[in-house]
Amino acid sequence: MEPPSKQHEALASQHLENNLKAIEAMRQRQEVGLSRQQVFVERLTVALGRPRALYLFLGLCFGWVAWNLAPASLGLPQLDAPPFFWMQGVVSVVALLLTMMVLTTQQRVLRHSEQRAHLDLQVNLLAEQKIAKIISLLEELRRDLPIVDREDLVAQAMARTANTANMVSALEEFTQRPPDQKK
Repeated sequence: MEPPSKQHEALASQHLENNLKAIEAMRQRQEVGLSRQQVFVERLTVALGRPRALYLFLGLCFGWVAWNLAPASLGLPQLDAPPFFWMQGVVSVVALLLTMMVLTTQQRVLRHSEQRAHLDLQVNLLAEQKIAKIISLLEELRRDLPIVDREDLVAQAMARTANTANMVSALEEFTQRPPDQKK
C-alpha cells in the first residue's frame, strides 16, 4: 500500500488532469463552429501581430521611400513622388484591413471570455455554497460537543449562503455612484 502522501499526490494529479481535460474539451467545443474564413483571419492576425511583421512593414515603407527617392537624385522620373500618395493609400488600406481583422478576432475572444467568466461565477457560487454547508456542519458538530458550548455569530452568519441577487444589486448601485460617493 502506498504511503498517504503518495495517495494524496496521485489524487491531486488526477484532479489536475481532469481539470485540464475539461478545459481542453471546452476549448475544442469553441473551435468546432469556426469557419475557414475565421480561422484564416485569426491565423493572419496572429502572424501580423508579431514583431517580425512590424519590422517587415517598416522595411517595406523605407524601401518604398528609397526606391522612389533614388530616381530623383539621378534625374529619372519617380513612380511615387513625395509625399508618396500611393504609399499612403496602401498604408491606409492595410490599416483598415488590420483593424477589421483584429475586431473580428476580438469578437470571438470576447464571447469566449464571457463564457469563461460565467463559468467562473458558477464555480465560485457553488464553492460558496459548499463552504457555507461545511461551516454549518462544523457548527452543528461544535454544538454537539459537550465541552464547548458557546455561540459563534460569525460562523452562523457564514453558514448561510450568500444572496446573490442582493450582491448584484449592491454592486450595480455602487458602480453607478459618482466617484466622490464611493467611499
